[in-house]
Amino acid sequence: MAADVDDRLKDVVQRLPDSPGVYKFYNQDDVLIYIGKAKSIRKRVSSYFSKSSGINRKTLRLVSEIARIDYTVSNTEFDALLLENNFIKQNQPKYNILLKDDKTFPYICILKERFPRIIYTRKYLPEQGEYFGPYSSVVAMKNVLELTRKLYSIRTCSLLLSETNIEQKKFKVCLEYHLGNCKGPCENFYDEKSYREEIEQARHILKGNLTIVYQYFNTHMKTASANLEFERAQRYKEKLDTLERFQAKSLVVNRELTDIDVFTITSTEEYAYVNYLQIKEGSIIYSKTVELKKKLDEPDDELLSFSVWELREQRNSDNKLVFTNIPIVVPQDNIENVIPKIGDKKKLLALSIKNALELKKEKEILREGKKSKQIEVLLTLQKDLQLQHLPSVIECFDNSNFQGTTPVASMVRFVNGKPEKKGYRHFNIKTVEGPNDFASMKEIVWRRYKRILEEAAKLPDLIVVDGGKGQLSSACEALKELNVYGQVPIIGIAKKLEEIYYPEDPFPLHINKKSQGLLLLQFIRDEAHRFAITFHRQKRSKGQLKTEIEGLEGIGEKTAMKLLKHFKSVKKIKEASFEEIETLIGTKKAEIVKK
Repeated sequence: MAADVDDRLKDVVQRLPDSPGVYKFYNQDDVLIYIGKAKSIRKRVSSYFSKSSGINRKTLRLVSEIARIDYTVSNTEFDALLLENNFIKQNQPKYNILLKDDKTFPYICILKERFPRIIYTRKYLPEQGEYFGPYSSVVAMKNVLELTRKLYSIRTCSLLLSETNIEQKKFKVCLEYHLGNCKGPCENFYDEKSYREEIEQARHILKGNLTIVYQYFNTHMKTASANLEFERAQRYKEKLDTLERFQAKSLVVNRELTDIDVFTITSTEEYAYVNYLQIKEGSIIYSKTVELKKKLDEPDDELLSFSVWELREQRNSDNKLVFTNIPIVVPQDNIENVIPKIGDKKKLLALSIKNALELKKEKEILREGKKSKQIEVLLTLQKDLQLQHLPSVIECFDNSNFQGTTPVASMVRFVNGKPEKKGYRHFNIKTVEGPNDFASMKEIVWRRYKRILEEAAKLPDLIVVDGGKGQLSSACEALKELNVYGQVPIIGIAKKLEEIYYPEDPFPLHINKKSQGLLLLQFIRDEAHRFAITFHRQKRSKGQLKTEIEGLEGIGEKTAMKLLKHFKSVKKIKEASFEEIETLIGTKKAEIVKK
């Protein structure tokens, strides 16, 4: 690959600093495509262009797109990790892994009020109050919320309990007061200081500090009993029993293990699965498993390091102790990484791995299910068209023009019944004058497979032409000129009656209208048509704008294209300042444009 990199880029690599930091790769359109971190920027970037480094196929594709390299130096490798994380979130380059959630998780919030309520919400608005979570499931969140409401008299109403409103007796106690769930702060039956003491105790539960709460109730129970206040002592005992039942359900290991984050990873060739458990006093207070799609065949240790940082940040975890099943490759000053070998710590690791494997199993079953359905449709299509081989790769061609002007064409590529967008191609018609669909079809089919032969790439399993006998015959002529006719099955699909035409067969094939095979063919044909029409509209619009600008005396094609490329539309050119246009095309031409 190093031979393909121009000398200018090689010089840039040699001049990179031998320091920790972040490097950025840009493509020829100056779009950021990859961000990476390194202990030595120069050594890491050089490895991408080294023949002896055993670069994989996906990385080769990344390297082939690099046109510019930029970097940011940091003090340590850990600082580089923070920089990389921030840059990826801001720019979301296509070759970087992104850890995304497809849903919003619930939080519990203590609202900023005179008599604070405790609510659950899916919106995270820090100014609204103090948030706890996110919880991985609604059930887990509701269990914690229910516990706080059983143990404490927290109001659920949304009344504005200001001093003035209470003094003016604007409110009356509700049913919650009579049921014993609220102590009536709305009628001044419960003072603010005592209420906030209960909120403070509830805060310990939401943080997972159950031992503090247990000691508080136990002390008050013994004090009440010593003072012969047996009814009050019984109420505290009931709270203790409630707390113990809740803790017994959530306890997985001994209570000595607290303030620990557990991360484990398992992976396949294309995906990785990371589980995160947060442990407080022997209980799991949070659990989350994520799937990561590999972009560049990243190793597990790199994916785990990325996930540890990202998931801890999402959870706002400041736990110092982090258990993992493989070492974290980037040393982080604020954590101690441990790989447990025996005892309860090892049990925690095993539980985390079990969760990661469960998600892996679930995703593989889903993918296999989808794959088998797609194969089933392709088998139906193979039977419908009487093909010798399964049409795993299908390429479909379509033409588009408007009243004979701006002729263009498109090709879409489907692999295993699904669109492969990176394989889509647009064609500007080069050799055909006027509206000649047959000649245009011949040109684009010839150009496509001439390129395939030159690159020694694999031909598709089926070629589809949008049109009847005429378009199909033209496509066949192109294949004959390239000496590939007969090597790949080719058909035409006519829109009106959805008839299938074979080369040199005067009679069309009629497939059952409900056949999944025909439905797939129609979808592929419609996608090719959509792709061609979209390109044609863009080209026509651009042509009209270019003509409008070229209509200005003293403005030629080159200047018009430069303006359009920069501003995208005539409206934006009109709105631009004189200085902005002058910088782009010079003073004299800028005066013409603005006038």
